Amino acid sequence: MKKYLALLLAVVMVLALGACGVSTEQAAAPAAAPAESSSDSAAPAASGSGIRLFNGKIEIATPLEEAAKAYEAATGKKVEVESLGGGVDLQATLKQYYQAGNMPDIFVFEGKPDLANWTGMVVDMSDQEWAKDTDAGFVDDTGALVGFPYTTEAIGLAYNKAILEKAGVDPKSITGPESMKAAFEAIDAKKDELGLTAVIGYCANATELYWSTGQHLFGQYLDAGLARDDTTYFDMLMDGGKLDLDRFTPFAEMVGLFNQYSDPALLVSGNYDMQVSGFAGGKYAFVTQGSWIGSSLTNDYKDLYASAGNFECGYVPYAFIEGIDTILTNAPSHWAVYKDGNVAEAEEFLNWLAGPDGQKIMVEQAGCVSPFKSCTAVATDPFAGPISEFASAGKTSAWHWMGQPSNLAQDFTGAIFQDYAKGDIDTQGFIDDMVSTIPQCING
Repeated sequence: MKKYLALLLAVVMVLALGACGVSTEQAAAPAAAPAESSSDSAAPAASGSGIRLFNGKIEIATPLEEAAKAYEAATGKKVEVESLGGGVDLQATLKQYYQAGNMPDIFVFEGKPDLANWTGMVVDMSDQEWAKDTDAGFVDDTGALVGFPYTTEAIGLAYNKAILEKAGVDPKSITGPESMKAAFEAIDAKKDELGLTAVIGYCANATELYWSTGQHLFGQYLDAGLARDDTTYFDMLMDGGKLDLDRFTPFAEMVGLFNQYSDPALLVSGNYDMQVSGFAGGKYAFVTQGSWIGSSLTNDYKDLYASAGNFECGYVPYAFIEGIDTILTNAPSHWAVYKDGNVAEAEEFLNWLAGPDGQKIMVEQAGCVSPFKSCTAVATDPFAGPISEFASAGKTSAWHWMGQPSNLAQDFTGAIFQDYAKGDIDTQGFIDDMVSTIPQCING
């Protein structure tokens, strides 16, 4: 991570930040950037040759840096990669950069709430070559293509195939709450002989993993089992914070099952590193993380993963209602080009990254599932195959949680998941607290 003199204080606050889930301290939020901007008043990008990319997925930091080196070798043009992730408030950090006149040329955003911070400040990339090769770009309300998709990710209940086989559990048999409970009980009964610490690696630490519970897991309530364009429960949520209790109650009961069968040392006081390394080392049969952990298994935790036999991974749907048969897939976030930065070189780099040389690195080294139709590179990521199986069968739902207020998980629902995990509230208390608390955020 580079240290910019104009941002010494901001960097001190975020220096210890880690991965999309690595143990972090929350960055302090600065005053908001203006919602509207013109080229006369907007803070310029950082000066210097080449471009700077602000990446929000620490898991792909190293291969992304390798891509930057390959691009420089091919073109002579420098790309500086700055990666932050996990509990850090990426948008707050970007606002600090903006105020200090230190904006990156390319920066990450998640959905409409994040993009609203940069109205009038991003480039329409509809005319770019990569735009013809994907359906996953982010289009804003004006019809402008403002977001470059660098990967496709999936969220399902991830499992260790070897452990399930040894326990005599067929993952295809998990089709609803009763079969999920039966599978957990069967694995728990053989926990010692399987060498498990717990059936599932689930963490509800509201400081470290509010995004995992309040966004990814809560997103199952919003979308699991639905057609990709079905926004029924998301629309209810945004209409004053309403929840459908016929659907939310069995969801709450599933979360209660996770509380019961998770590693007590992880459940409330753990962090992302403990969660993913535990799964990589064969200590959990299931883990509540998405496909992005595949690159962690084969890179950061490769020794643990090897010691556990480099096991095959798979997904079962979060089937909190009988018959839910989809996993959630989407571009997890997008990259925007800052209009007062080095636009030409930023666009050149993105076109290169979407091409064969860039995609070879992003797929084979970063473990990304390419959003580009012409890509022929094959991922070795342990979750690439399972994602493809669900996608080819048409069994995917969308990520509408990305449209919820950006602070809903961090300031509201994450704490309720944690209270439930701690035992401070029971299932009905979890439901009641969600019903009473969510409208406070939605109604502002």
